[in-house]
Amino acid sequence: MAVAIVTGASRGLGLALAAGLADAGWQLVVDARGADDLAAAVRQIEGAARDRVVGVAGDVTDAAHRLALVEAAERLGGLDLLVNNAGILGPSPQPPLAEYPLDVLRDVYEVNVVAPLGLIQLALPALRARRGSVVTVTSDAAVEAYSGWGGYGSAKAAIEQASRILAAEEPDLRVWWVDPGDLRTRMHQEAFPGEDISDRPLPETVVPAFRRLLADAPPSGRIRLADVPTGAGR
Repeated sequence: MAVAIVTGASRGLGLALAAGLADAGWQLVVDARGADDLAAAVRQIEGAARDRVVGVAGDVTDAAHRLALVEAAERLGGLDLLVNNAGILGPSPQPPLAEYPLDVLRDVYEVNVVAPLGLIQLALPALRARRGSVVTVTSDAAVEAYSGWGGYGSAKAAIEQASRILAAEEPDLRVWWVDPGDLRTRMHQEAFPGEDISDRPLPETVVPAFRRLLADAPPSGRIRLADVPTGAGR
């Protein structure tokens, strides 16, 4: 049975992706910083997948927590998929680069760049053993110059370039940096404080495209889920 780690799975896109994988028969290791929120998410994800979802509460910036995630996956039998979804936006409202607090910028890079790379490093032996896949959630802010998005956007650009290099260095793996599009999530609301974002689709709407991506397993690269034909995934 296939095994996946999904970070930041207590709400939003991470929760939707984890639930979609569980529904497709995957075994899961999921995390979030809040133990209570994570426990509630695990109950929601499980459904018919009882005993196939392991919650590990903690912060992805903590090296010991990252190791615990990989060890939990190995206890389930190995690792086929790592989904680096956990991330932070930074200040809300977002400041221009001229006023961006550098201590906060370091936090944005720590969560969005350093932590996912650290988890990838730990997971690589298990992923290599099963010729697995790495998905790192990115954003159009990584490739477009949006005013006010300098911190988050540059961090996502950095992890995209790291993913490109990882793909070149690990040709036996599938490495995808995946842009899910604008979704109705808490982070997206934080990016637009006071604005109505009810016109954005819910995270669950991209799950069919995500599962199709895993089923089709195209070559490593940048993927916009809006461009993936929907259909049954594994």
